[in-house]
Amino acid sequence: MTLARAIELARSGRERAYPKPTVGAVVVANGEVVGEGTTEARGRHAEVVALDVAGDRARGATLYASLEPCDHHGTTPPCTHAILAAGIERVVYGARDPNPKAAGGAAHLEAEGVDVEFVDSFEARAVNEAWRTWVAKKRPFVIYKAAVTFDGRVAVPGERWVTGEEARREVHELRATVDAVAVGGGTARADRPRLDARGVETPRGQPRRLAFAKSLPEGLDLELRPGAIAEELEQLAAEGVQSLLLEGGPTLAASFLEQDLIDKILLYTAATIAGAGPSAFPAALPSPRTLVRLRTRQIGADVLLEAYVHDP
Repeated sequence: MTLARAIELARSGRERAYPKPTVGAVVVANGEVVGEGTTEARGRHAEVVALDVAGDRARGATLYASLEPCDHHGTTPPCTHAILAAGIERVVYGARDPNPKAAGGAAHLEAEGVDVEFVDSFEARAVNEAWRTWVAKKRPFVIYKAAVTFDGRVAVPGERWVTGEEARREVHELRATVDAVAVGGGTARADRPRLDARGVETPRGQPRRLAFAKSLPEGLDLELRPGAIAEELEQLAAEGVQSLLLEGGPTLAASFLEQDLIDKILLYTAATIAGAGPSAFPAALPSPRTLVRLRTRQIGADVLLEAYVHDP
């Protein structure tokens, strides 16, 4: 399916257009791909890139896009104008645009006689999941990450680490992809964590390192966020923070879960039974949480469990 190719292009270029969404586009004429494009950093949108590659062959062709073509003047003209000027007859897209300033492209194209089809795709939405939450909910996309034993404990008596080296390296790679990393006051005082990305590439620089707490001990180089969590998240979003990685303990996780402020959960699970110690989750919540999109992946000797609290 050619929409899958557009999503693949978006995924391969992920972060390229940050802080804007990265999109993939494919132009098909007479069953042949005649143009492909990915959103350029501070430049043309994917649709325009693909149409420029296709040239005259775009007339009467089909355009596949991972995100609904925009219909507003931002840093570039509307993609809908380029699509109409190129003579595209059909547009297929995989995710609606949650930005009210840019949305409406599908309706505009239909009004101009273009055959438009929306194919709701989780993969298309997931490429820009942080941006989508930031735009729609006015807060960062929140990921709760924990390293746990097989019985759900966040520590192993007598051991420094719960998981192996491969899983720990992946956490550093994860930190390099988010805007901020945070812990609670208890973890900050007990572990004095650095929360930076070490030993991996950081093309966007280091994430902001936060502590949701009323106070911090001397010498701890973390940004203090002492207010109510929802208010702090709103302020972080206003400061441009689209994604937040929580690495705190069960107390911080409980605070976020109780307020329904966690979007995705990553559990790096070791083949160890600790038998004692704190759990990754609180003993009780006001109500159950049903997760979606459960996936598992082997990482060295450990297994990653990934699930969404909110579908992006």
